[in-house]
Amino acid sequence: MKTVSFKNDILPLKNVLYRLALRITLNHEDAEDIVQDTLIRVWNRREEWEQIESIEAYALTIARNLALDKLKRADKKNVALETNTDAQEAQVNNPYDRIIQQDRLQMVRKLVDGLPEKQRSCMQLRDFEGKPYKDIAAILGITEEQVKVNIFRARQSVRQQLKAAEEYGL
Repeated sequence: MKTVSFKNDILPLKNVLYRLALRITLNHEDAEDIVQDTLIRVWNRREEWEQIESIEAYALTIARNLALDKLKRADKKNVALETNTDAQEAQVNNPYDRIIQQDRLQMVRKLVDGLPEKQRSCMQLRDFEGKPYKDIAAILGITEEQVKVNIFRARQSVRQQLKAAEEYGL
């Protein structure tokens, strides 16, 4: 029988939950609220932890659903993500190259933010969180094939739009 500990098994998920919520809501404060609500909901179901196959998938599913609910309620315009790119900037010594890299990163973020929610969630969980297709399918409530299709379409869309922007200087 497996033993699930809030401190050891659930609390370490807060960063993954935050990134998923942020990718969906595109708002730092909303993402933080969603993480708190998710942890509270998981804690309130602690008697059932032993029966849950994957506590991580369970928590991510709750966070995703809360984020989607918040989007539906707020019905607000998306705001671009803000992240720290110091590590990437340190690799580029030339100021011109650094500016180009920052602009490209900002454009990619904007393109990913503009993707449909399901594609954005699939891409976040696969490319940024490194989750296997099976887990993503369980979290999002879709088949593995649908996950693969959504990721393919998301990547293709970002690639095409980035290429078009770079070719035409948009």
